[in-house]
Amino acid sequence: MFKKILIANRGEIALRIIRTCKEMGIKTVAVYSTADAESLHVKFADEAVCIGPPPGNLSYLNIPNIISAAEITNADAIHPGYGFLSENAKFSKICEEYGIKFIGASADMIDRMGDKATAKDTMKKAGVPTIPGSDGLLDSVKEGIKIANQIKYPVILKATAGGGGRGMRIVHNDAGFQKAWDDARQESGAAFGNDALYLEKFIEEPRHIEIQIVGDKNGRACHLSERDCSIQRRHQKLTEETPSPIVNQELRERMGKAAILGAEAIKYEGAGTVEFLVDKHGDFYFMEMNTRIQVEHPITEEVTDFDLIKEQIKVAAGVEISGNNYFPQLHSMECRINAEDPTKDFRPCPGKITNLHLPGGHGVRVDSHVYAGYTIPPNYDSMIAKLIVTAQTREEAIVRMKRALQEFVIEGIKTTIPFHIKLMDDEKFKSGKFTTAFMDTFDLTDL
Repeated sequence: MFKKILIANRGEIALRIIRTCKEMGIKTVAVYSTADAESLHVKFADEAVCIGPPPGNLSYLNIPNIISAAEITNADAIHPGYGFLSENAKFSKICEEYGIKFIGASADMIDRMGDKATAKDTMKKAGVPTIPGSDGLLDSVKEGIKIANQIKYPVILKATAGGGGRGMRIVHNDAGFQKAWDDARQESGAAFGNDALYLEKFIEEPRHIEIQIVGDKNGRACHLSERDCSIQRRHQKLTEETPSPIVNQELRERMGKAAILGAEAIKYEGAGTVEFLVDKHGDFYFMEMNTRIQVEHPITEEVTDFDLIKEQIKVAAGVEISGNNYFPQLHSMECRINAEDPTKDFRPCPGKITNLHLPGGHGVRVDSHVYAGYTIPPNYDSMIAKLIVTAQTREEAIVRMKRALQEFVIEGIKTTIPFHIKLMDDEKFKSGKFTTAFMDTFDLTDL
């Protein structure tokens, strides 16, 4: 087992990893930018190293500085958390070259799954259902129009190097193809330095369902059932839950089997998620694979009593998985608490937290790195906490979540708490009958 792990991240996920490391008797090293000098992950780690100024490219994305921090502290492993360098093949490879264990996927796996066109082809060959579309990248608008007519409109153009909803355009007919092509390529090129596109059938009335998997060094994988991530805005998740209101045991087992097929096809090692779109007929299609821990992993932990960070560390150290699949015994729900003003198009709202009260009680968990007096820097993602509740049923979880949200006091800045309270009262949400387009019609005026 590792003696010391450097956490190449910040905020709540860094603190989350530190907690598990402490329980495992592993020393921890925090890295931080000058903007995060007073963050809790810096205070609670055994050691801390400043790796640069606030901009991410000069600190949390600065590979030489992070490797140097690992070397001077004698860390034998690096946990990247999520975001930043967690799916960076170059970083994974450099860690290997320096004899530091990267607690995540290998460079080869990240490359194979990070490029969405390659990932789709890999999954298709493994027998995982995939969305009809182009075989690889498109060469021209003419080729795209030809395929669109074969599989029938609507279709969606996607950037192969995309993420966060960038480089994606829905096309409804031949006439709109050229503009969608130009817009998607421009956006993708600017965001990722890669303007290559592929095409898929646009799934109508979709649900975004992901399967949590864990694989070991022997290429064996297991799954921990699904999470429903359909409540999202501009492809950014707002709340997640498990089990999904639309997934029955038969569909759960089929999706779990497909996810394991995909993971074992690439001999996946570590924790990851296989993401699917489920249509109104109950058919599911592979969308992408995330080769890292997810923001929403706590809800899976709550319904399976399974520490995913601990499993990541054990697998990275060479421990074999049990091979058992895990199914939800309870219902868990997570609300992402962001420093944003939902009445102003979710505009980021950094600043000083003047007063803070965290909710508590049975079935309530808060993962956060903030405290009263803490100043939220403007340089990073606006998520400042995750509120997780667990109950016997979905109906009870919604009631508990609303109660916990009403107890959650953050003063000095605007947050998404009022939005989530209203969401818990929404009849469509409570019915469980919604799609990824839910937020298109949600009223934000009276928050």
